Amino acid sequence: MAERSLVRVTTDVLDPSEALAWVADPSAGGTCMFVGTVRDRSDVGEVIGIVYEAWPELAEQKLVGVARELLERWPECKVALVHRHGELDVSEVSVVVAASAPHRDRAFEACRYGIDRLKEEAPVWKKELLATGEAEWAAGS
Repeated sequence: MAERSLVRVTTDVLDPSEALAWVADPSAGGTCMFVGTVRDRSDVGEVIGIVYEAWPELAEQKLVGVARELLERWPECKVALVHRHGELDVSEVSVVVAASAPHRDRAFEACRYGIDRLKEEAPVWKKELLATGEAEWAAGS
């Protein structure tokens, strides 16, 4: 599985091109990538940044499980699941999920499933830093 998946939870700045390069494969006719970024607005107001709190070791274990699910459902794929934690500014990349497959529909399906399962499984919590100086924990991080 390790040669078909990239999984990491890190405080380092995320570069989506790393995930794209990881899933590149001569047998892939389609590659799909989801890049999540910190937005400047939420339901509670103007956001100036986010703090992602994580249990990195457990989060990586959970993401390995998600990668395993992806490769069981789409065995022809290569996948990347990378999540950042720590303090991020507006527009910074917080999560990257990528999948490649022989055909585009399989790459789209795997990528969508990957981000949805990552959100369900990873012990990563999001605190929005608001322009008012307050901070709010956000549901569905």
